[in-house]
Amino acid sequence: MRIGLVGLGRMGAAMAGRLAAQGLDVVGFDSDSGRGGVDQLEAVAAPTVVLSLPNEGAVAGVLDRLLPALPRGAVVADTSTLSPIAARQFASRAEAAGCLYLDAPVSGGPAGAAAGTLTVMAGGEAAALDAANPVLTRLAARILHVGGPGAGQVAKLVNNLLVATHLVVAGEALRIGTAAGVPAEALLSVINSASGRSAVTEVNLPRWILSGSFDSGFSAGLMRKDVRLALELAEAVGADPETCARAAQAWNAAEVGDGDDFNRVTALLMGRARA
Repeated sequence: MRIGLVGLGRMGAAMAGRLAAQGLDVVGFDSDSGRGGVDQLEAVAAPTVVLSLPNEGAVAGVLDRLLPALPRGAVVADTSTLSPIAARQFASRAEAAGCLYLDAPVSGGPAGAAAGTLTVMAGGEAAALDAANPVLTRLAARILHVGGPGAGQVAKLVNNLLVATHLVVAGEALRIGTAAGVPAEALLSVINSASGRSAVTEVNLPRWILSGSFDSGFSAGLMRKDVRLALELAEAVGADPETCARAAQAWNAAEVGDGDDFNRVTALLMGRARA
């Protein structure tokens, strides 16, 4: 089975490696030639093409060139995180070109992609999901079809807004506890055995923050982008994100570079020195 993959950053490269290890013929392209892959975007044309791109502008530019090169009935499974409005527009463009488009943002990071344990939040028509399933099932442990075009992006933005907020409040709460004389490790042993636990306390803090590794593969800049998109969605639908908006302010104010690991924001809020 031939698969095209556009975007060979840490996430895309991990997905390409996983699919190749599963015996698929993967043809990759990246605008940064230093990441490897074929020289021409159109060369990735295949019945299924996976996108892993940083923003909707990049997706739009890829589709401009890719859709005319795809065979009729091909499916584009877009794992990028975008605005739902953009995803719906891309689905319409694909349909006009005789192709299918599935907004399929993921959770689990490069490690989840390499292990095939991602969660896919799929938005699109049933036919698009059916066409993409043979590839997505090799990358993901869970594929959740949450609605029509754009619905997957709504789910991803809600999820990441919660993650961003959890990272801020966990950092602040642990700063209080450590200032009162209890080490963060001891506090986490209680939190993760009680009702205050979350994925941030169970995974992010021990794996990337307290360890000082900060190598999750997801940058602060990408999280800021996702938070911005979530707040734009909130404004568009008239839902006031009062508490989450305050967390967003903390993300924008934090002296953590966009290229740094996103978990450094929590470390900063905890008062820990940069590693």
